[in-house]
Amino acid sequence: MNSNTQTTNILVVGIGGQGVMTASEILSEAAISQGYEVKKTEVAGMSQRGGVVSSHVRFGPKVLSPEIAPGEADILVGFEAAEAMRWCHYLRPKNGKTGGVAMINRLRLTPPIVSLGLFDYPDNPVAAVRSQGFEVHDFDAGEIARELGDLRLVNTIMLGAISDNLPFPAETLKDCVVTRFRAKKPALAELNARAFDLGKDAGKK
Repeated sequence: MNSNTQTTNILVVGIGGQGVMTASEILSEAAISQGYEVKKTEVAGMSQRGGVVSSHVRFGPKVLSPEIAPGEADILVGFEAAEAMRWCHYLRPKNGKTGGVAMINRLRLTPPIVSLGLFDYPDNPVAAVRSQGFEVHDFDAGEIARELGDLRLVNTIMLGAISDNLPFPAETLKDCVVTRFRAKKPALAELNARAFDLGKDAGKK
């Protein structure tokens, strides 16, 4: 959290189809439920074709702009490893013991700009982020989702991973996730609750 403005800045990045926008919507809902003012913006470049997607979520007592400036993100949620690396300069630099936190899914996907030969995929994007001094928590959200039997759970797992780094209880965010399914699909509500808890555990490592 930015100590000067009491605004929390969360940058969510990934590849189209991973649930980046859904995750940012749920984050916004949770913050609103706690009385925060919320601003959100997103860029979906060819998102339906596996292109890159980013979403800025800012909340606090008073938020004037939806966009996070480089060096001001409290949390970077990387649904894909290279995208996390590409956006890590938005994280708050470490100042003493505190700084921005990166939660990174180790998944490696090839966006169109790589498959077209315009850019090379980095050898070890997670290590590249860590080498810049940021606090990094990396794990295989896809593997957790596969063990639960549904790859669509990745976004819930990623939300669980960041839940202990928010200025409100993790249960608040979990409730927002589960409520989406509780009324019509109770089985999915329970499955998402499990995914959230497993993500929370993964984010602590």
